[in-house]
Amino acid sequence: MRLGIVSLGCDKATVDSERLVGDLVGHGAQIVGDLHAADVVLINTCGFIDAAKRESIEAILHAAALKESGDVKAVVAVGCLVQRYQDELRREMPEVDLLLGFHDLHTLVPALAERGLIDDPVAGHPGVRQYLGDTPHVRYLKISEGCDHGCAFCAIPLMRGKHRSEPVERLVREAQQLEAQGAKEINLVAQDLGHFGRDLGRDGPKLPDLLEALLEGTTVPWFRLLYVYSAGLNERLVDLLAGEGRILPYLDIPIQHAADPVLARMRRPERRDTIREKVSWLRSRLPDITVRTTAIVGFPGETEEDFRTLLEFAEEMAFERLGVFTYSEQEGTRAAELEDDVPDEVKRARQEELLELQRTISEERLGRYVGREATVLVDRIADPDEGGATHVGRVVWQADDVDGVTYVAQGGWARPGDFLRVTLDDNVDYDFHATAKPT
Repeated sequence: MRLGIVSLGCDKATVDSERLVGDLVGHGAQIVGDLHAADVVLINTCGFIDAAKRESIEAILHAAALKESGDVKAVVAVGCLVQRYQDELRREMPEVDLLLGFHDLHTLVPALAERGLIDDPVAGHPGVRQYLGDTPHVRYLKISEGCDHGCAFCAIPLMRGKHRSEPVERLVREAQQLEAQGAKEINLVAQDLGHFGRDLGRDGPKLPDLLEALLEGTTVPWFRLLYVYSAGLNERLVDLLAGEGRILPYLDIPIQHAADPVLARMRRPERRDTIREKVSWLRSRLPDITVRTTAIVGFPGETEEDFRTLLEFAEEMAFERLGVFTYSEQEGTRAAELEDDVPDEVKRARQEELLELQRTISEERLGRYVGREATVLVDRIADPDEGGATHVGRVVWQADDVDGVTYVAQGGWARPGDFLRVTLDDNVDYDFHATAKPT
């Protein structure tokens, strides 16, 4: 069976796709890059925001058109959009052969065997995660599924369900597989990493236990923690960050806002003072840590005063990175019951103002590293028009895909996945310019 893949959505969904494709490859599937050459097209959909929903629908319709023309034998859709709108999609898209929610994924191989596309649904190899991107040295490890927070704006619990931790032993085995495939950086992801283990009993493993097991079970040089609520930051975790060089000094701590009335309507667990206290404590313990966060502007009821509070807090806290989203109503959430009373043009203006403020903050914060030596993980060879750089990569303070990059000159024969020692010469906005140290 020739298998074409369309994987949409977040990095957690990418992990789902790679795991699912690994199972299919274990049953004899061969991945093809051209959907026209596929027997089966598998679309992992996203249902988080309206734009992602439209992209998912378009991908399904494109695959269905290939089936209609005779190039494709079966179209399979899985993921968040399917989980949430399975009945509607089945009515509106009868040309899709399989629409599988998260609880139905175990039926995929038998269903394809029924259609004669997989010979033996039982005798397959258990499967190894298949890499679907362009930089195999950077991988993601999803350590739990679902979320218990119940934020008013978020539909994730409606699609992914309650929080469920993966077994430590399974995660260590998967990390070992990723390392065998060339991983030099593994990014731990979940809706909230800090909740890991809360469903495994009082004496069960928690996030620091998982990190210690990963460090012991692999030799992966870089582990990065993404999406940790501030409440999940404790002494033991910070001690690990401070004392273990393989766990990078970088945390993504989503705050979503800084005005307490907005945070209350959002049903967020933190308030402005608790965020301030936790981040200040974190920086006192780890002066070089990079803190990334996100904010939503235009949430129902957000006043101009609320937005100014957010601006002032962003300036006060000087987060190294801040992503800004405009609020969009999600069906079935608590926020959908509120009047969406902030005009779209006001939302966009607030987004642009906060992003512009953050650009100057980030440039100033990163400027403190200029003149230092650092280690760069090479992601790619530089293009000829990239200002004399030979390589493009990232230092420990830059996460894959969401942050800036480091342009390296005089990198020699380094290849993607190699590490270079550099001197940081300059920074512009979110990027560094560096010179490789002689070896």
